[in-house]
Amino acid sequence: MTSQVSKTVLRLEAEDVRALKDGINFKKNQEDGKCYIIYKGKDKIRACVNQCKHQGGLFIKDIEDIDGRTVRCTKHYWKLNVATMEYVNPPDSFMQDELEAVLSDTDGSLELVELNPPDPWTAEPREAQELHAGEITLTYITHACVELKAGNKRMMFDPWLTGPAFARGWWLLHEPPSDAMDRLSQADLIYISHMHSDHLSYPTLQRLSKKHPDIPIYVGDTSRPVFWYLEKSGVNLTNINVVPFGVWQNVDEHLRFMILMDGVHPEMDTCLIVEYKGHMILNTVDCTRPNNGRLPHGVDVMMSDFAGGASGFPMTFHGGKYTESWKADFIKNERKKLLNYKTQMVKSLQPKIYCPFAGYFTEAHPSDRYIKETNSKNSAADLNESIRKSCPNILTWTPVPGSVLDLALALNDPSNRSVITEPPGSTQIYKGSWDFDLYLDELNASVSAEIFKYKSWIQYYYNWAGFKDYNLVIRVIETDDDFKPLKGGYDYLVDFLDLSFPAARPERDHAYEEIQNRVNVMRHVVLNGRLWDDLYIGFNNRMSRDPDVYHHKFWNHFQTELPLSAPDWDNFLQIACEMDVAKREQSQHYLFGFEGLRGLILMLLHFSLITPVRFLHRVRLWFGRRRET
Repeated sequence: MTSQVSKTVLRLEAEDVRALKDGINFKKNQEDGKCYIIYKGKDKIRACVNQCKHQGGLFIKDIEDIDGRTVRCTKHYWKLNVATMEYVNPPDSFMQDELEAVLSDTDGSLELVELNPPDPWTAEPREAQELHAGEITLTYITHACVELKAGNKRMMFDPWLTGPAFARGWWLLHEPPSDAMDRLSQADLIYISHMHSDHLSYPTLQRLSKKHPDIPIYVGDTSRPVFWYLEKSGVNLTNINVVPFGVWQNVDEHLRFMILMDGVHPEMDTCLIVEYKGHMILNTVDCTRPNNGRLPHGVDVMMSDFAGGASGFPMTFHGGKYTESWKADFIKNERKKLLNYKTQMVKSLQPKIYCPFAGYFTEAHPSDRYIKETNSKNSAADLNESIRKSCPNILTWTPVPGSVLDLALALNDPSNRSVITEPPGSTQIYKGSWDFDLYLDELNASVSAEIFKYKSWIQYYYNWAGFKDYNLVIRVIETDDDFKPLKGGYDYLVDFLDLSFPAARPERDHAYEEIQNRVNVMRHVVLNGRLWDDLYIGFNNRMSRDPDVYHHKFWNHFQTELPLSAPDWDNFLQIACEMDVAKREQSQHYLFGFEGLRGLILMLLHFSLITPVRFLHRVRLWFGRRRET
């Protein structure tokens, strides 16, 4: 079975994108001659291959179409509504395989992307077998961490059990069960979906490595390796398995799993299908468009994120339109859109059981009180209520730490109260303390690192980062916890057009962004070569921009494309120290020259008080001392 790959099948430059008319557009790839249909709607662009699913005929404009949404097949006159990707003649027949339409924020280009094969889970199908009570159970631990027991195997998803995520911005909302770390170390295998620290938690893995360093961990073959930071982290894990997308991984004769990529972020994000005796569990985790929107229908259990609020936008922005009322309205609308999107997604896939998870975090640190109060999120209960209204046949599960779902019981009788076992009433559900100082001390230690004694670290760092040839100037200001400029902190400009560091903004037209960063997080990121997610997603900066445009190319680089190895600060310090010595020697040379000249002048002034013989003698002595120095 070959691995699944993502391929750009058609690219349109910005001028071609602007030339697209509203409604249906037919486009051909001049290199291979393949044809595509692009539908330009009011809010969205949709696209597909120009090929009928019936017998492969080409679509043409439908002369009977009034709304400009339908095309007709030249073979058997089947009709496709390109706005919905549904076949309308014959009705209720097929859905057209849709391509991912990726519109660039930077240059206005459009790429059509397809996954091949689109439905890899259909390979080597297995018939669903009868399950016994207790044979498959799902135990919710916290956030995105769930324990799956299937037969005699135990699998753990995305263990974040201790410490913060995104430097110091996210903290666990729920208290994990008291035996969570023991469960993790005794698991047969672990799946980690992606590199974000609320899924790949190095504080958690540090504890795990002391108990079970060779535990099998599985990740997808993303272009940015999930464990790119492992060596720098100091965590000793010896059994990390990077597997191709869309290929079944057999655990035993009954249990297998498959990792799939995200259509929007294939470079870093993944989702998962687990199958046991023909019963499927779909875990889409944080994927924006899991497997490009092509997912199995009617799975036994589906899990996905639900909350929103996992970004610095718009709470960390100020100036212009970013008033408190604008932010509140925006967040409210985004929550509503996310709720509707998740509801429609579940409705279209029709899982037997749905569980919202991967959203139980809180901005717990006192200095982030503003974020906690303004960054309101959807609740799992709200989403499940929406799903029950839309799909009363789907069983919903709102988990709390330690609650257990028995799949056999749920499939046999969803109304049975014993389907879900709740933890004892005395169980602590929400965290009450987070050991802030323990983790902030590590960040604070970076502030006094030797490299920051030399201003040239700025040029060295951004040259290492390697982002340039982009007409953006940023001003970076180091601040305290409350985003007040730090006395003695750095305040500098970076011009990414030529990667220079001007003293003032250039006179040419350019995009500008001012970024205020908490000094402990910024210096920790710089010192260790970490991604800027710690700053942006962790609410550890405040930003303004002119014009108010999101610079995808810039942020994508600093959030996903920085070099895999940290800057060579030892080399930097060696260079900086050598330059420092050279400067001191040069300054001493100037000092000696000044003192010598001063002495000569004083001597000349004293000339009138001594005889010519004594004067010549003193001049010879003065020049002798100069030769010695």
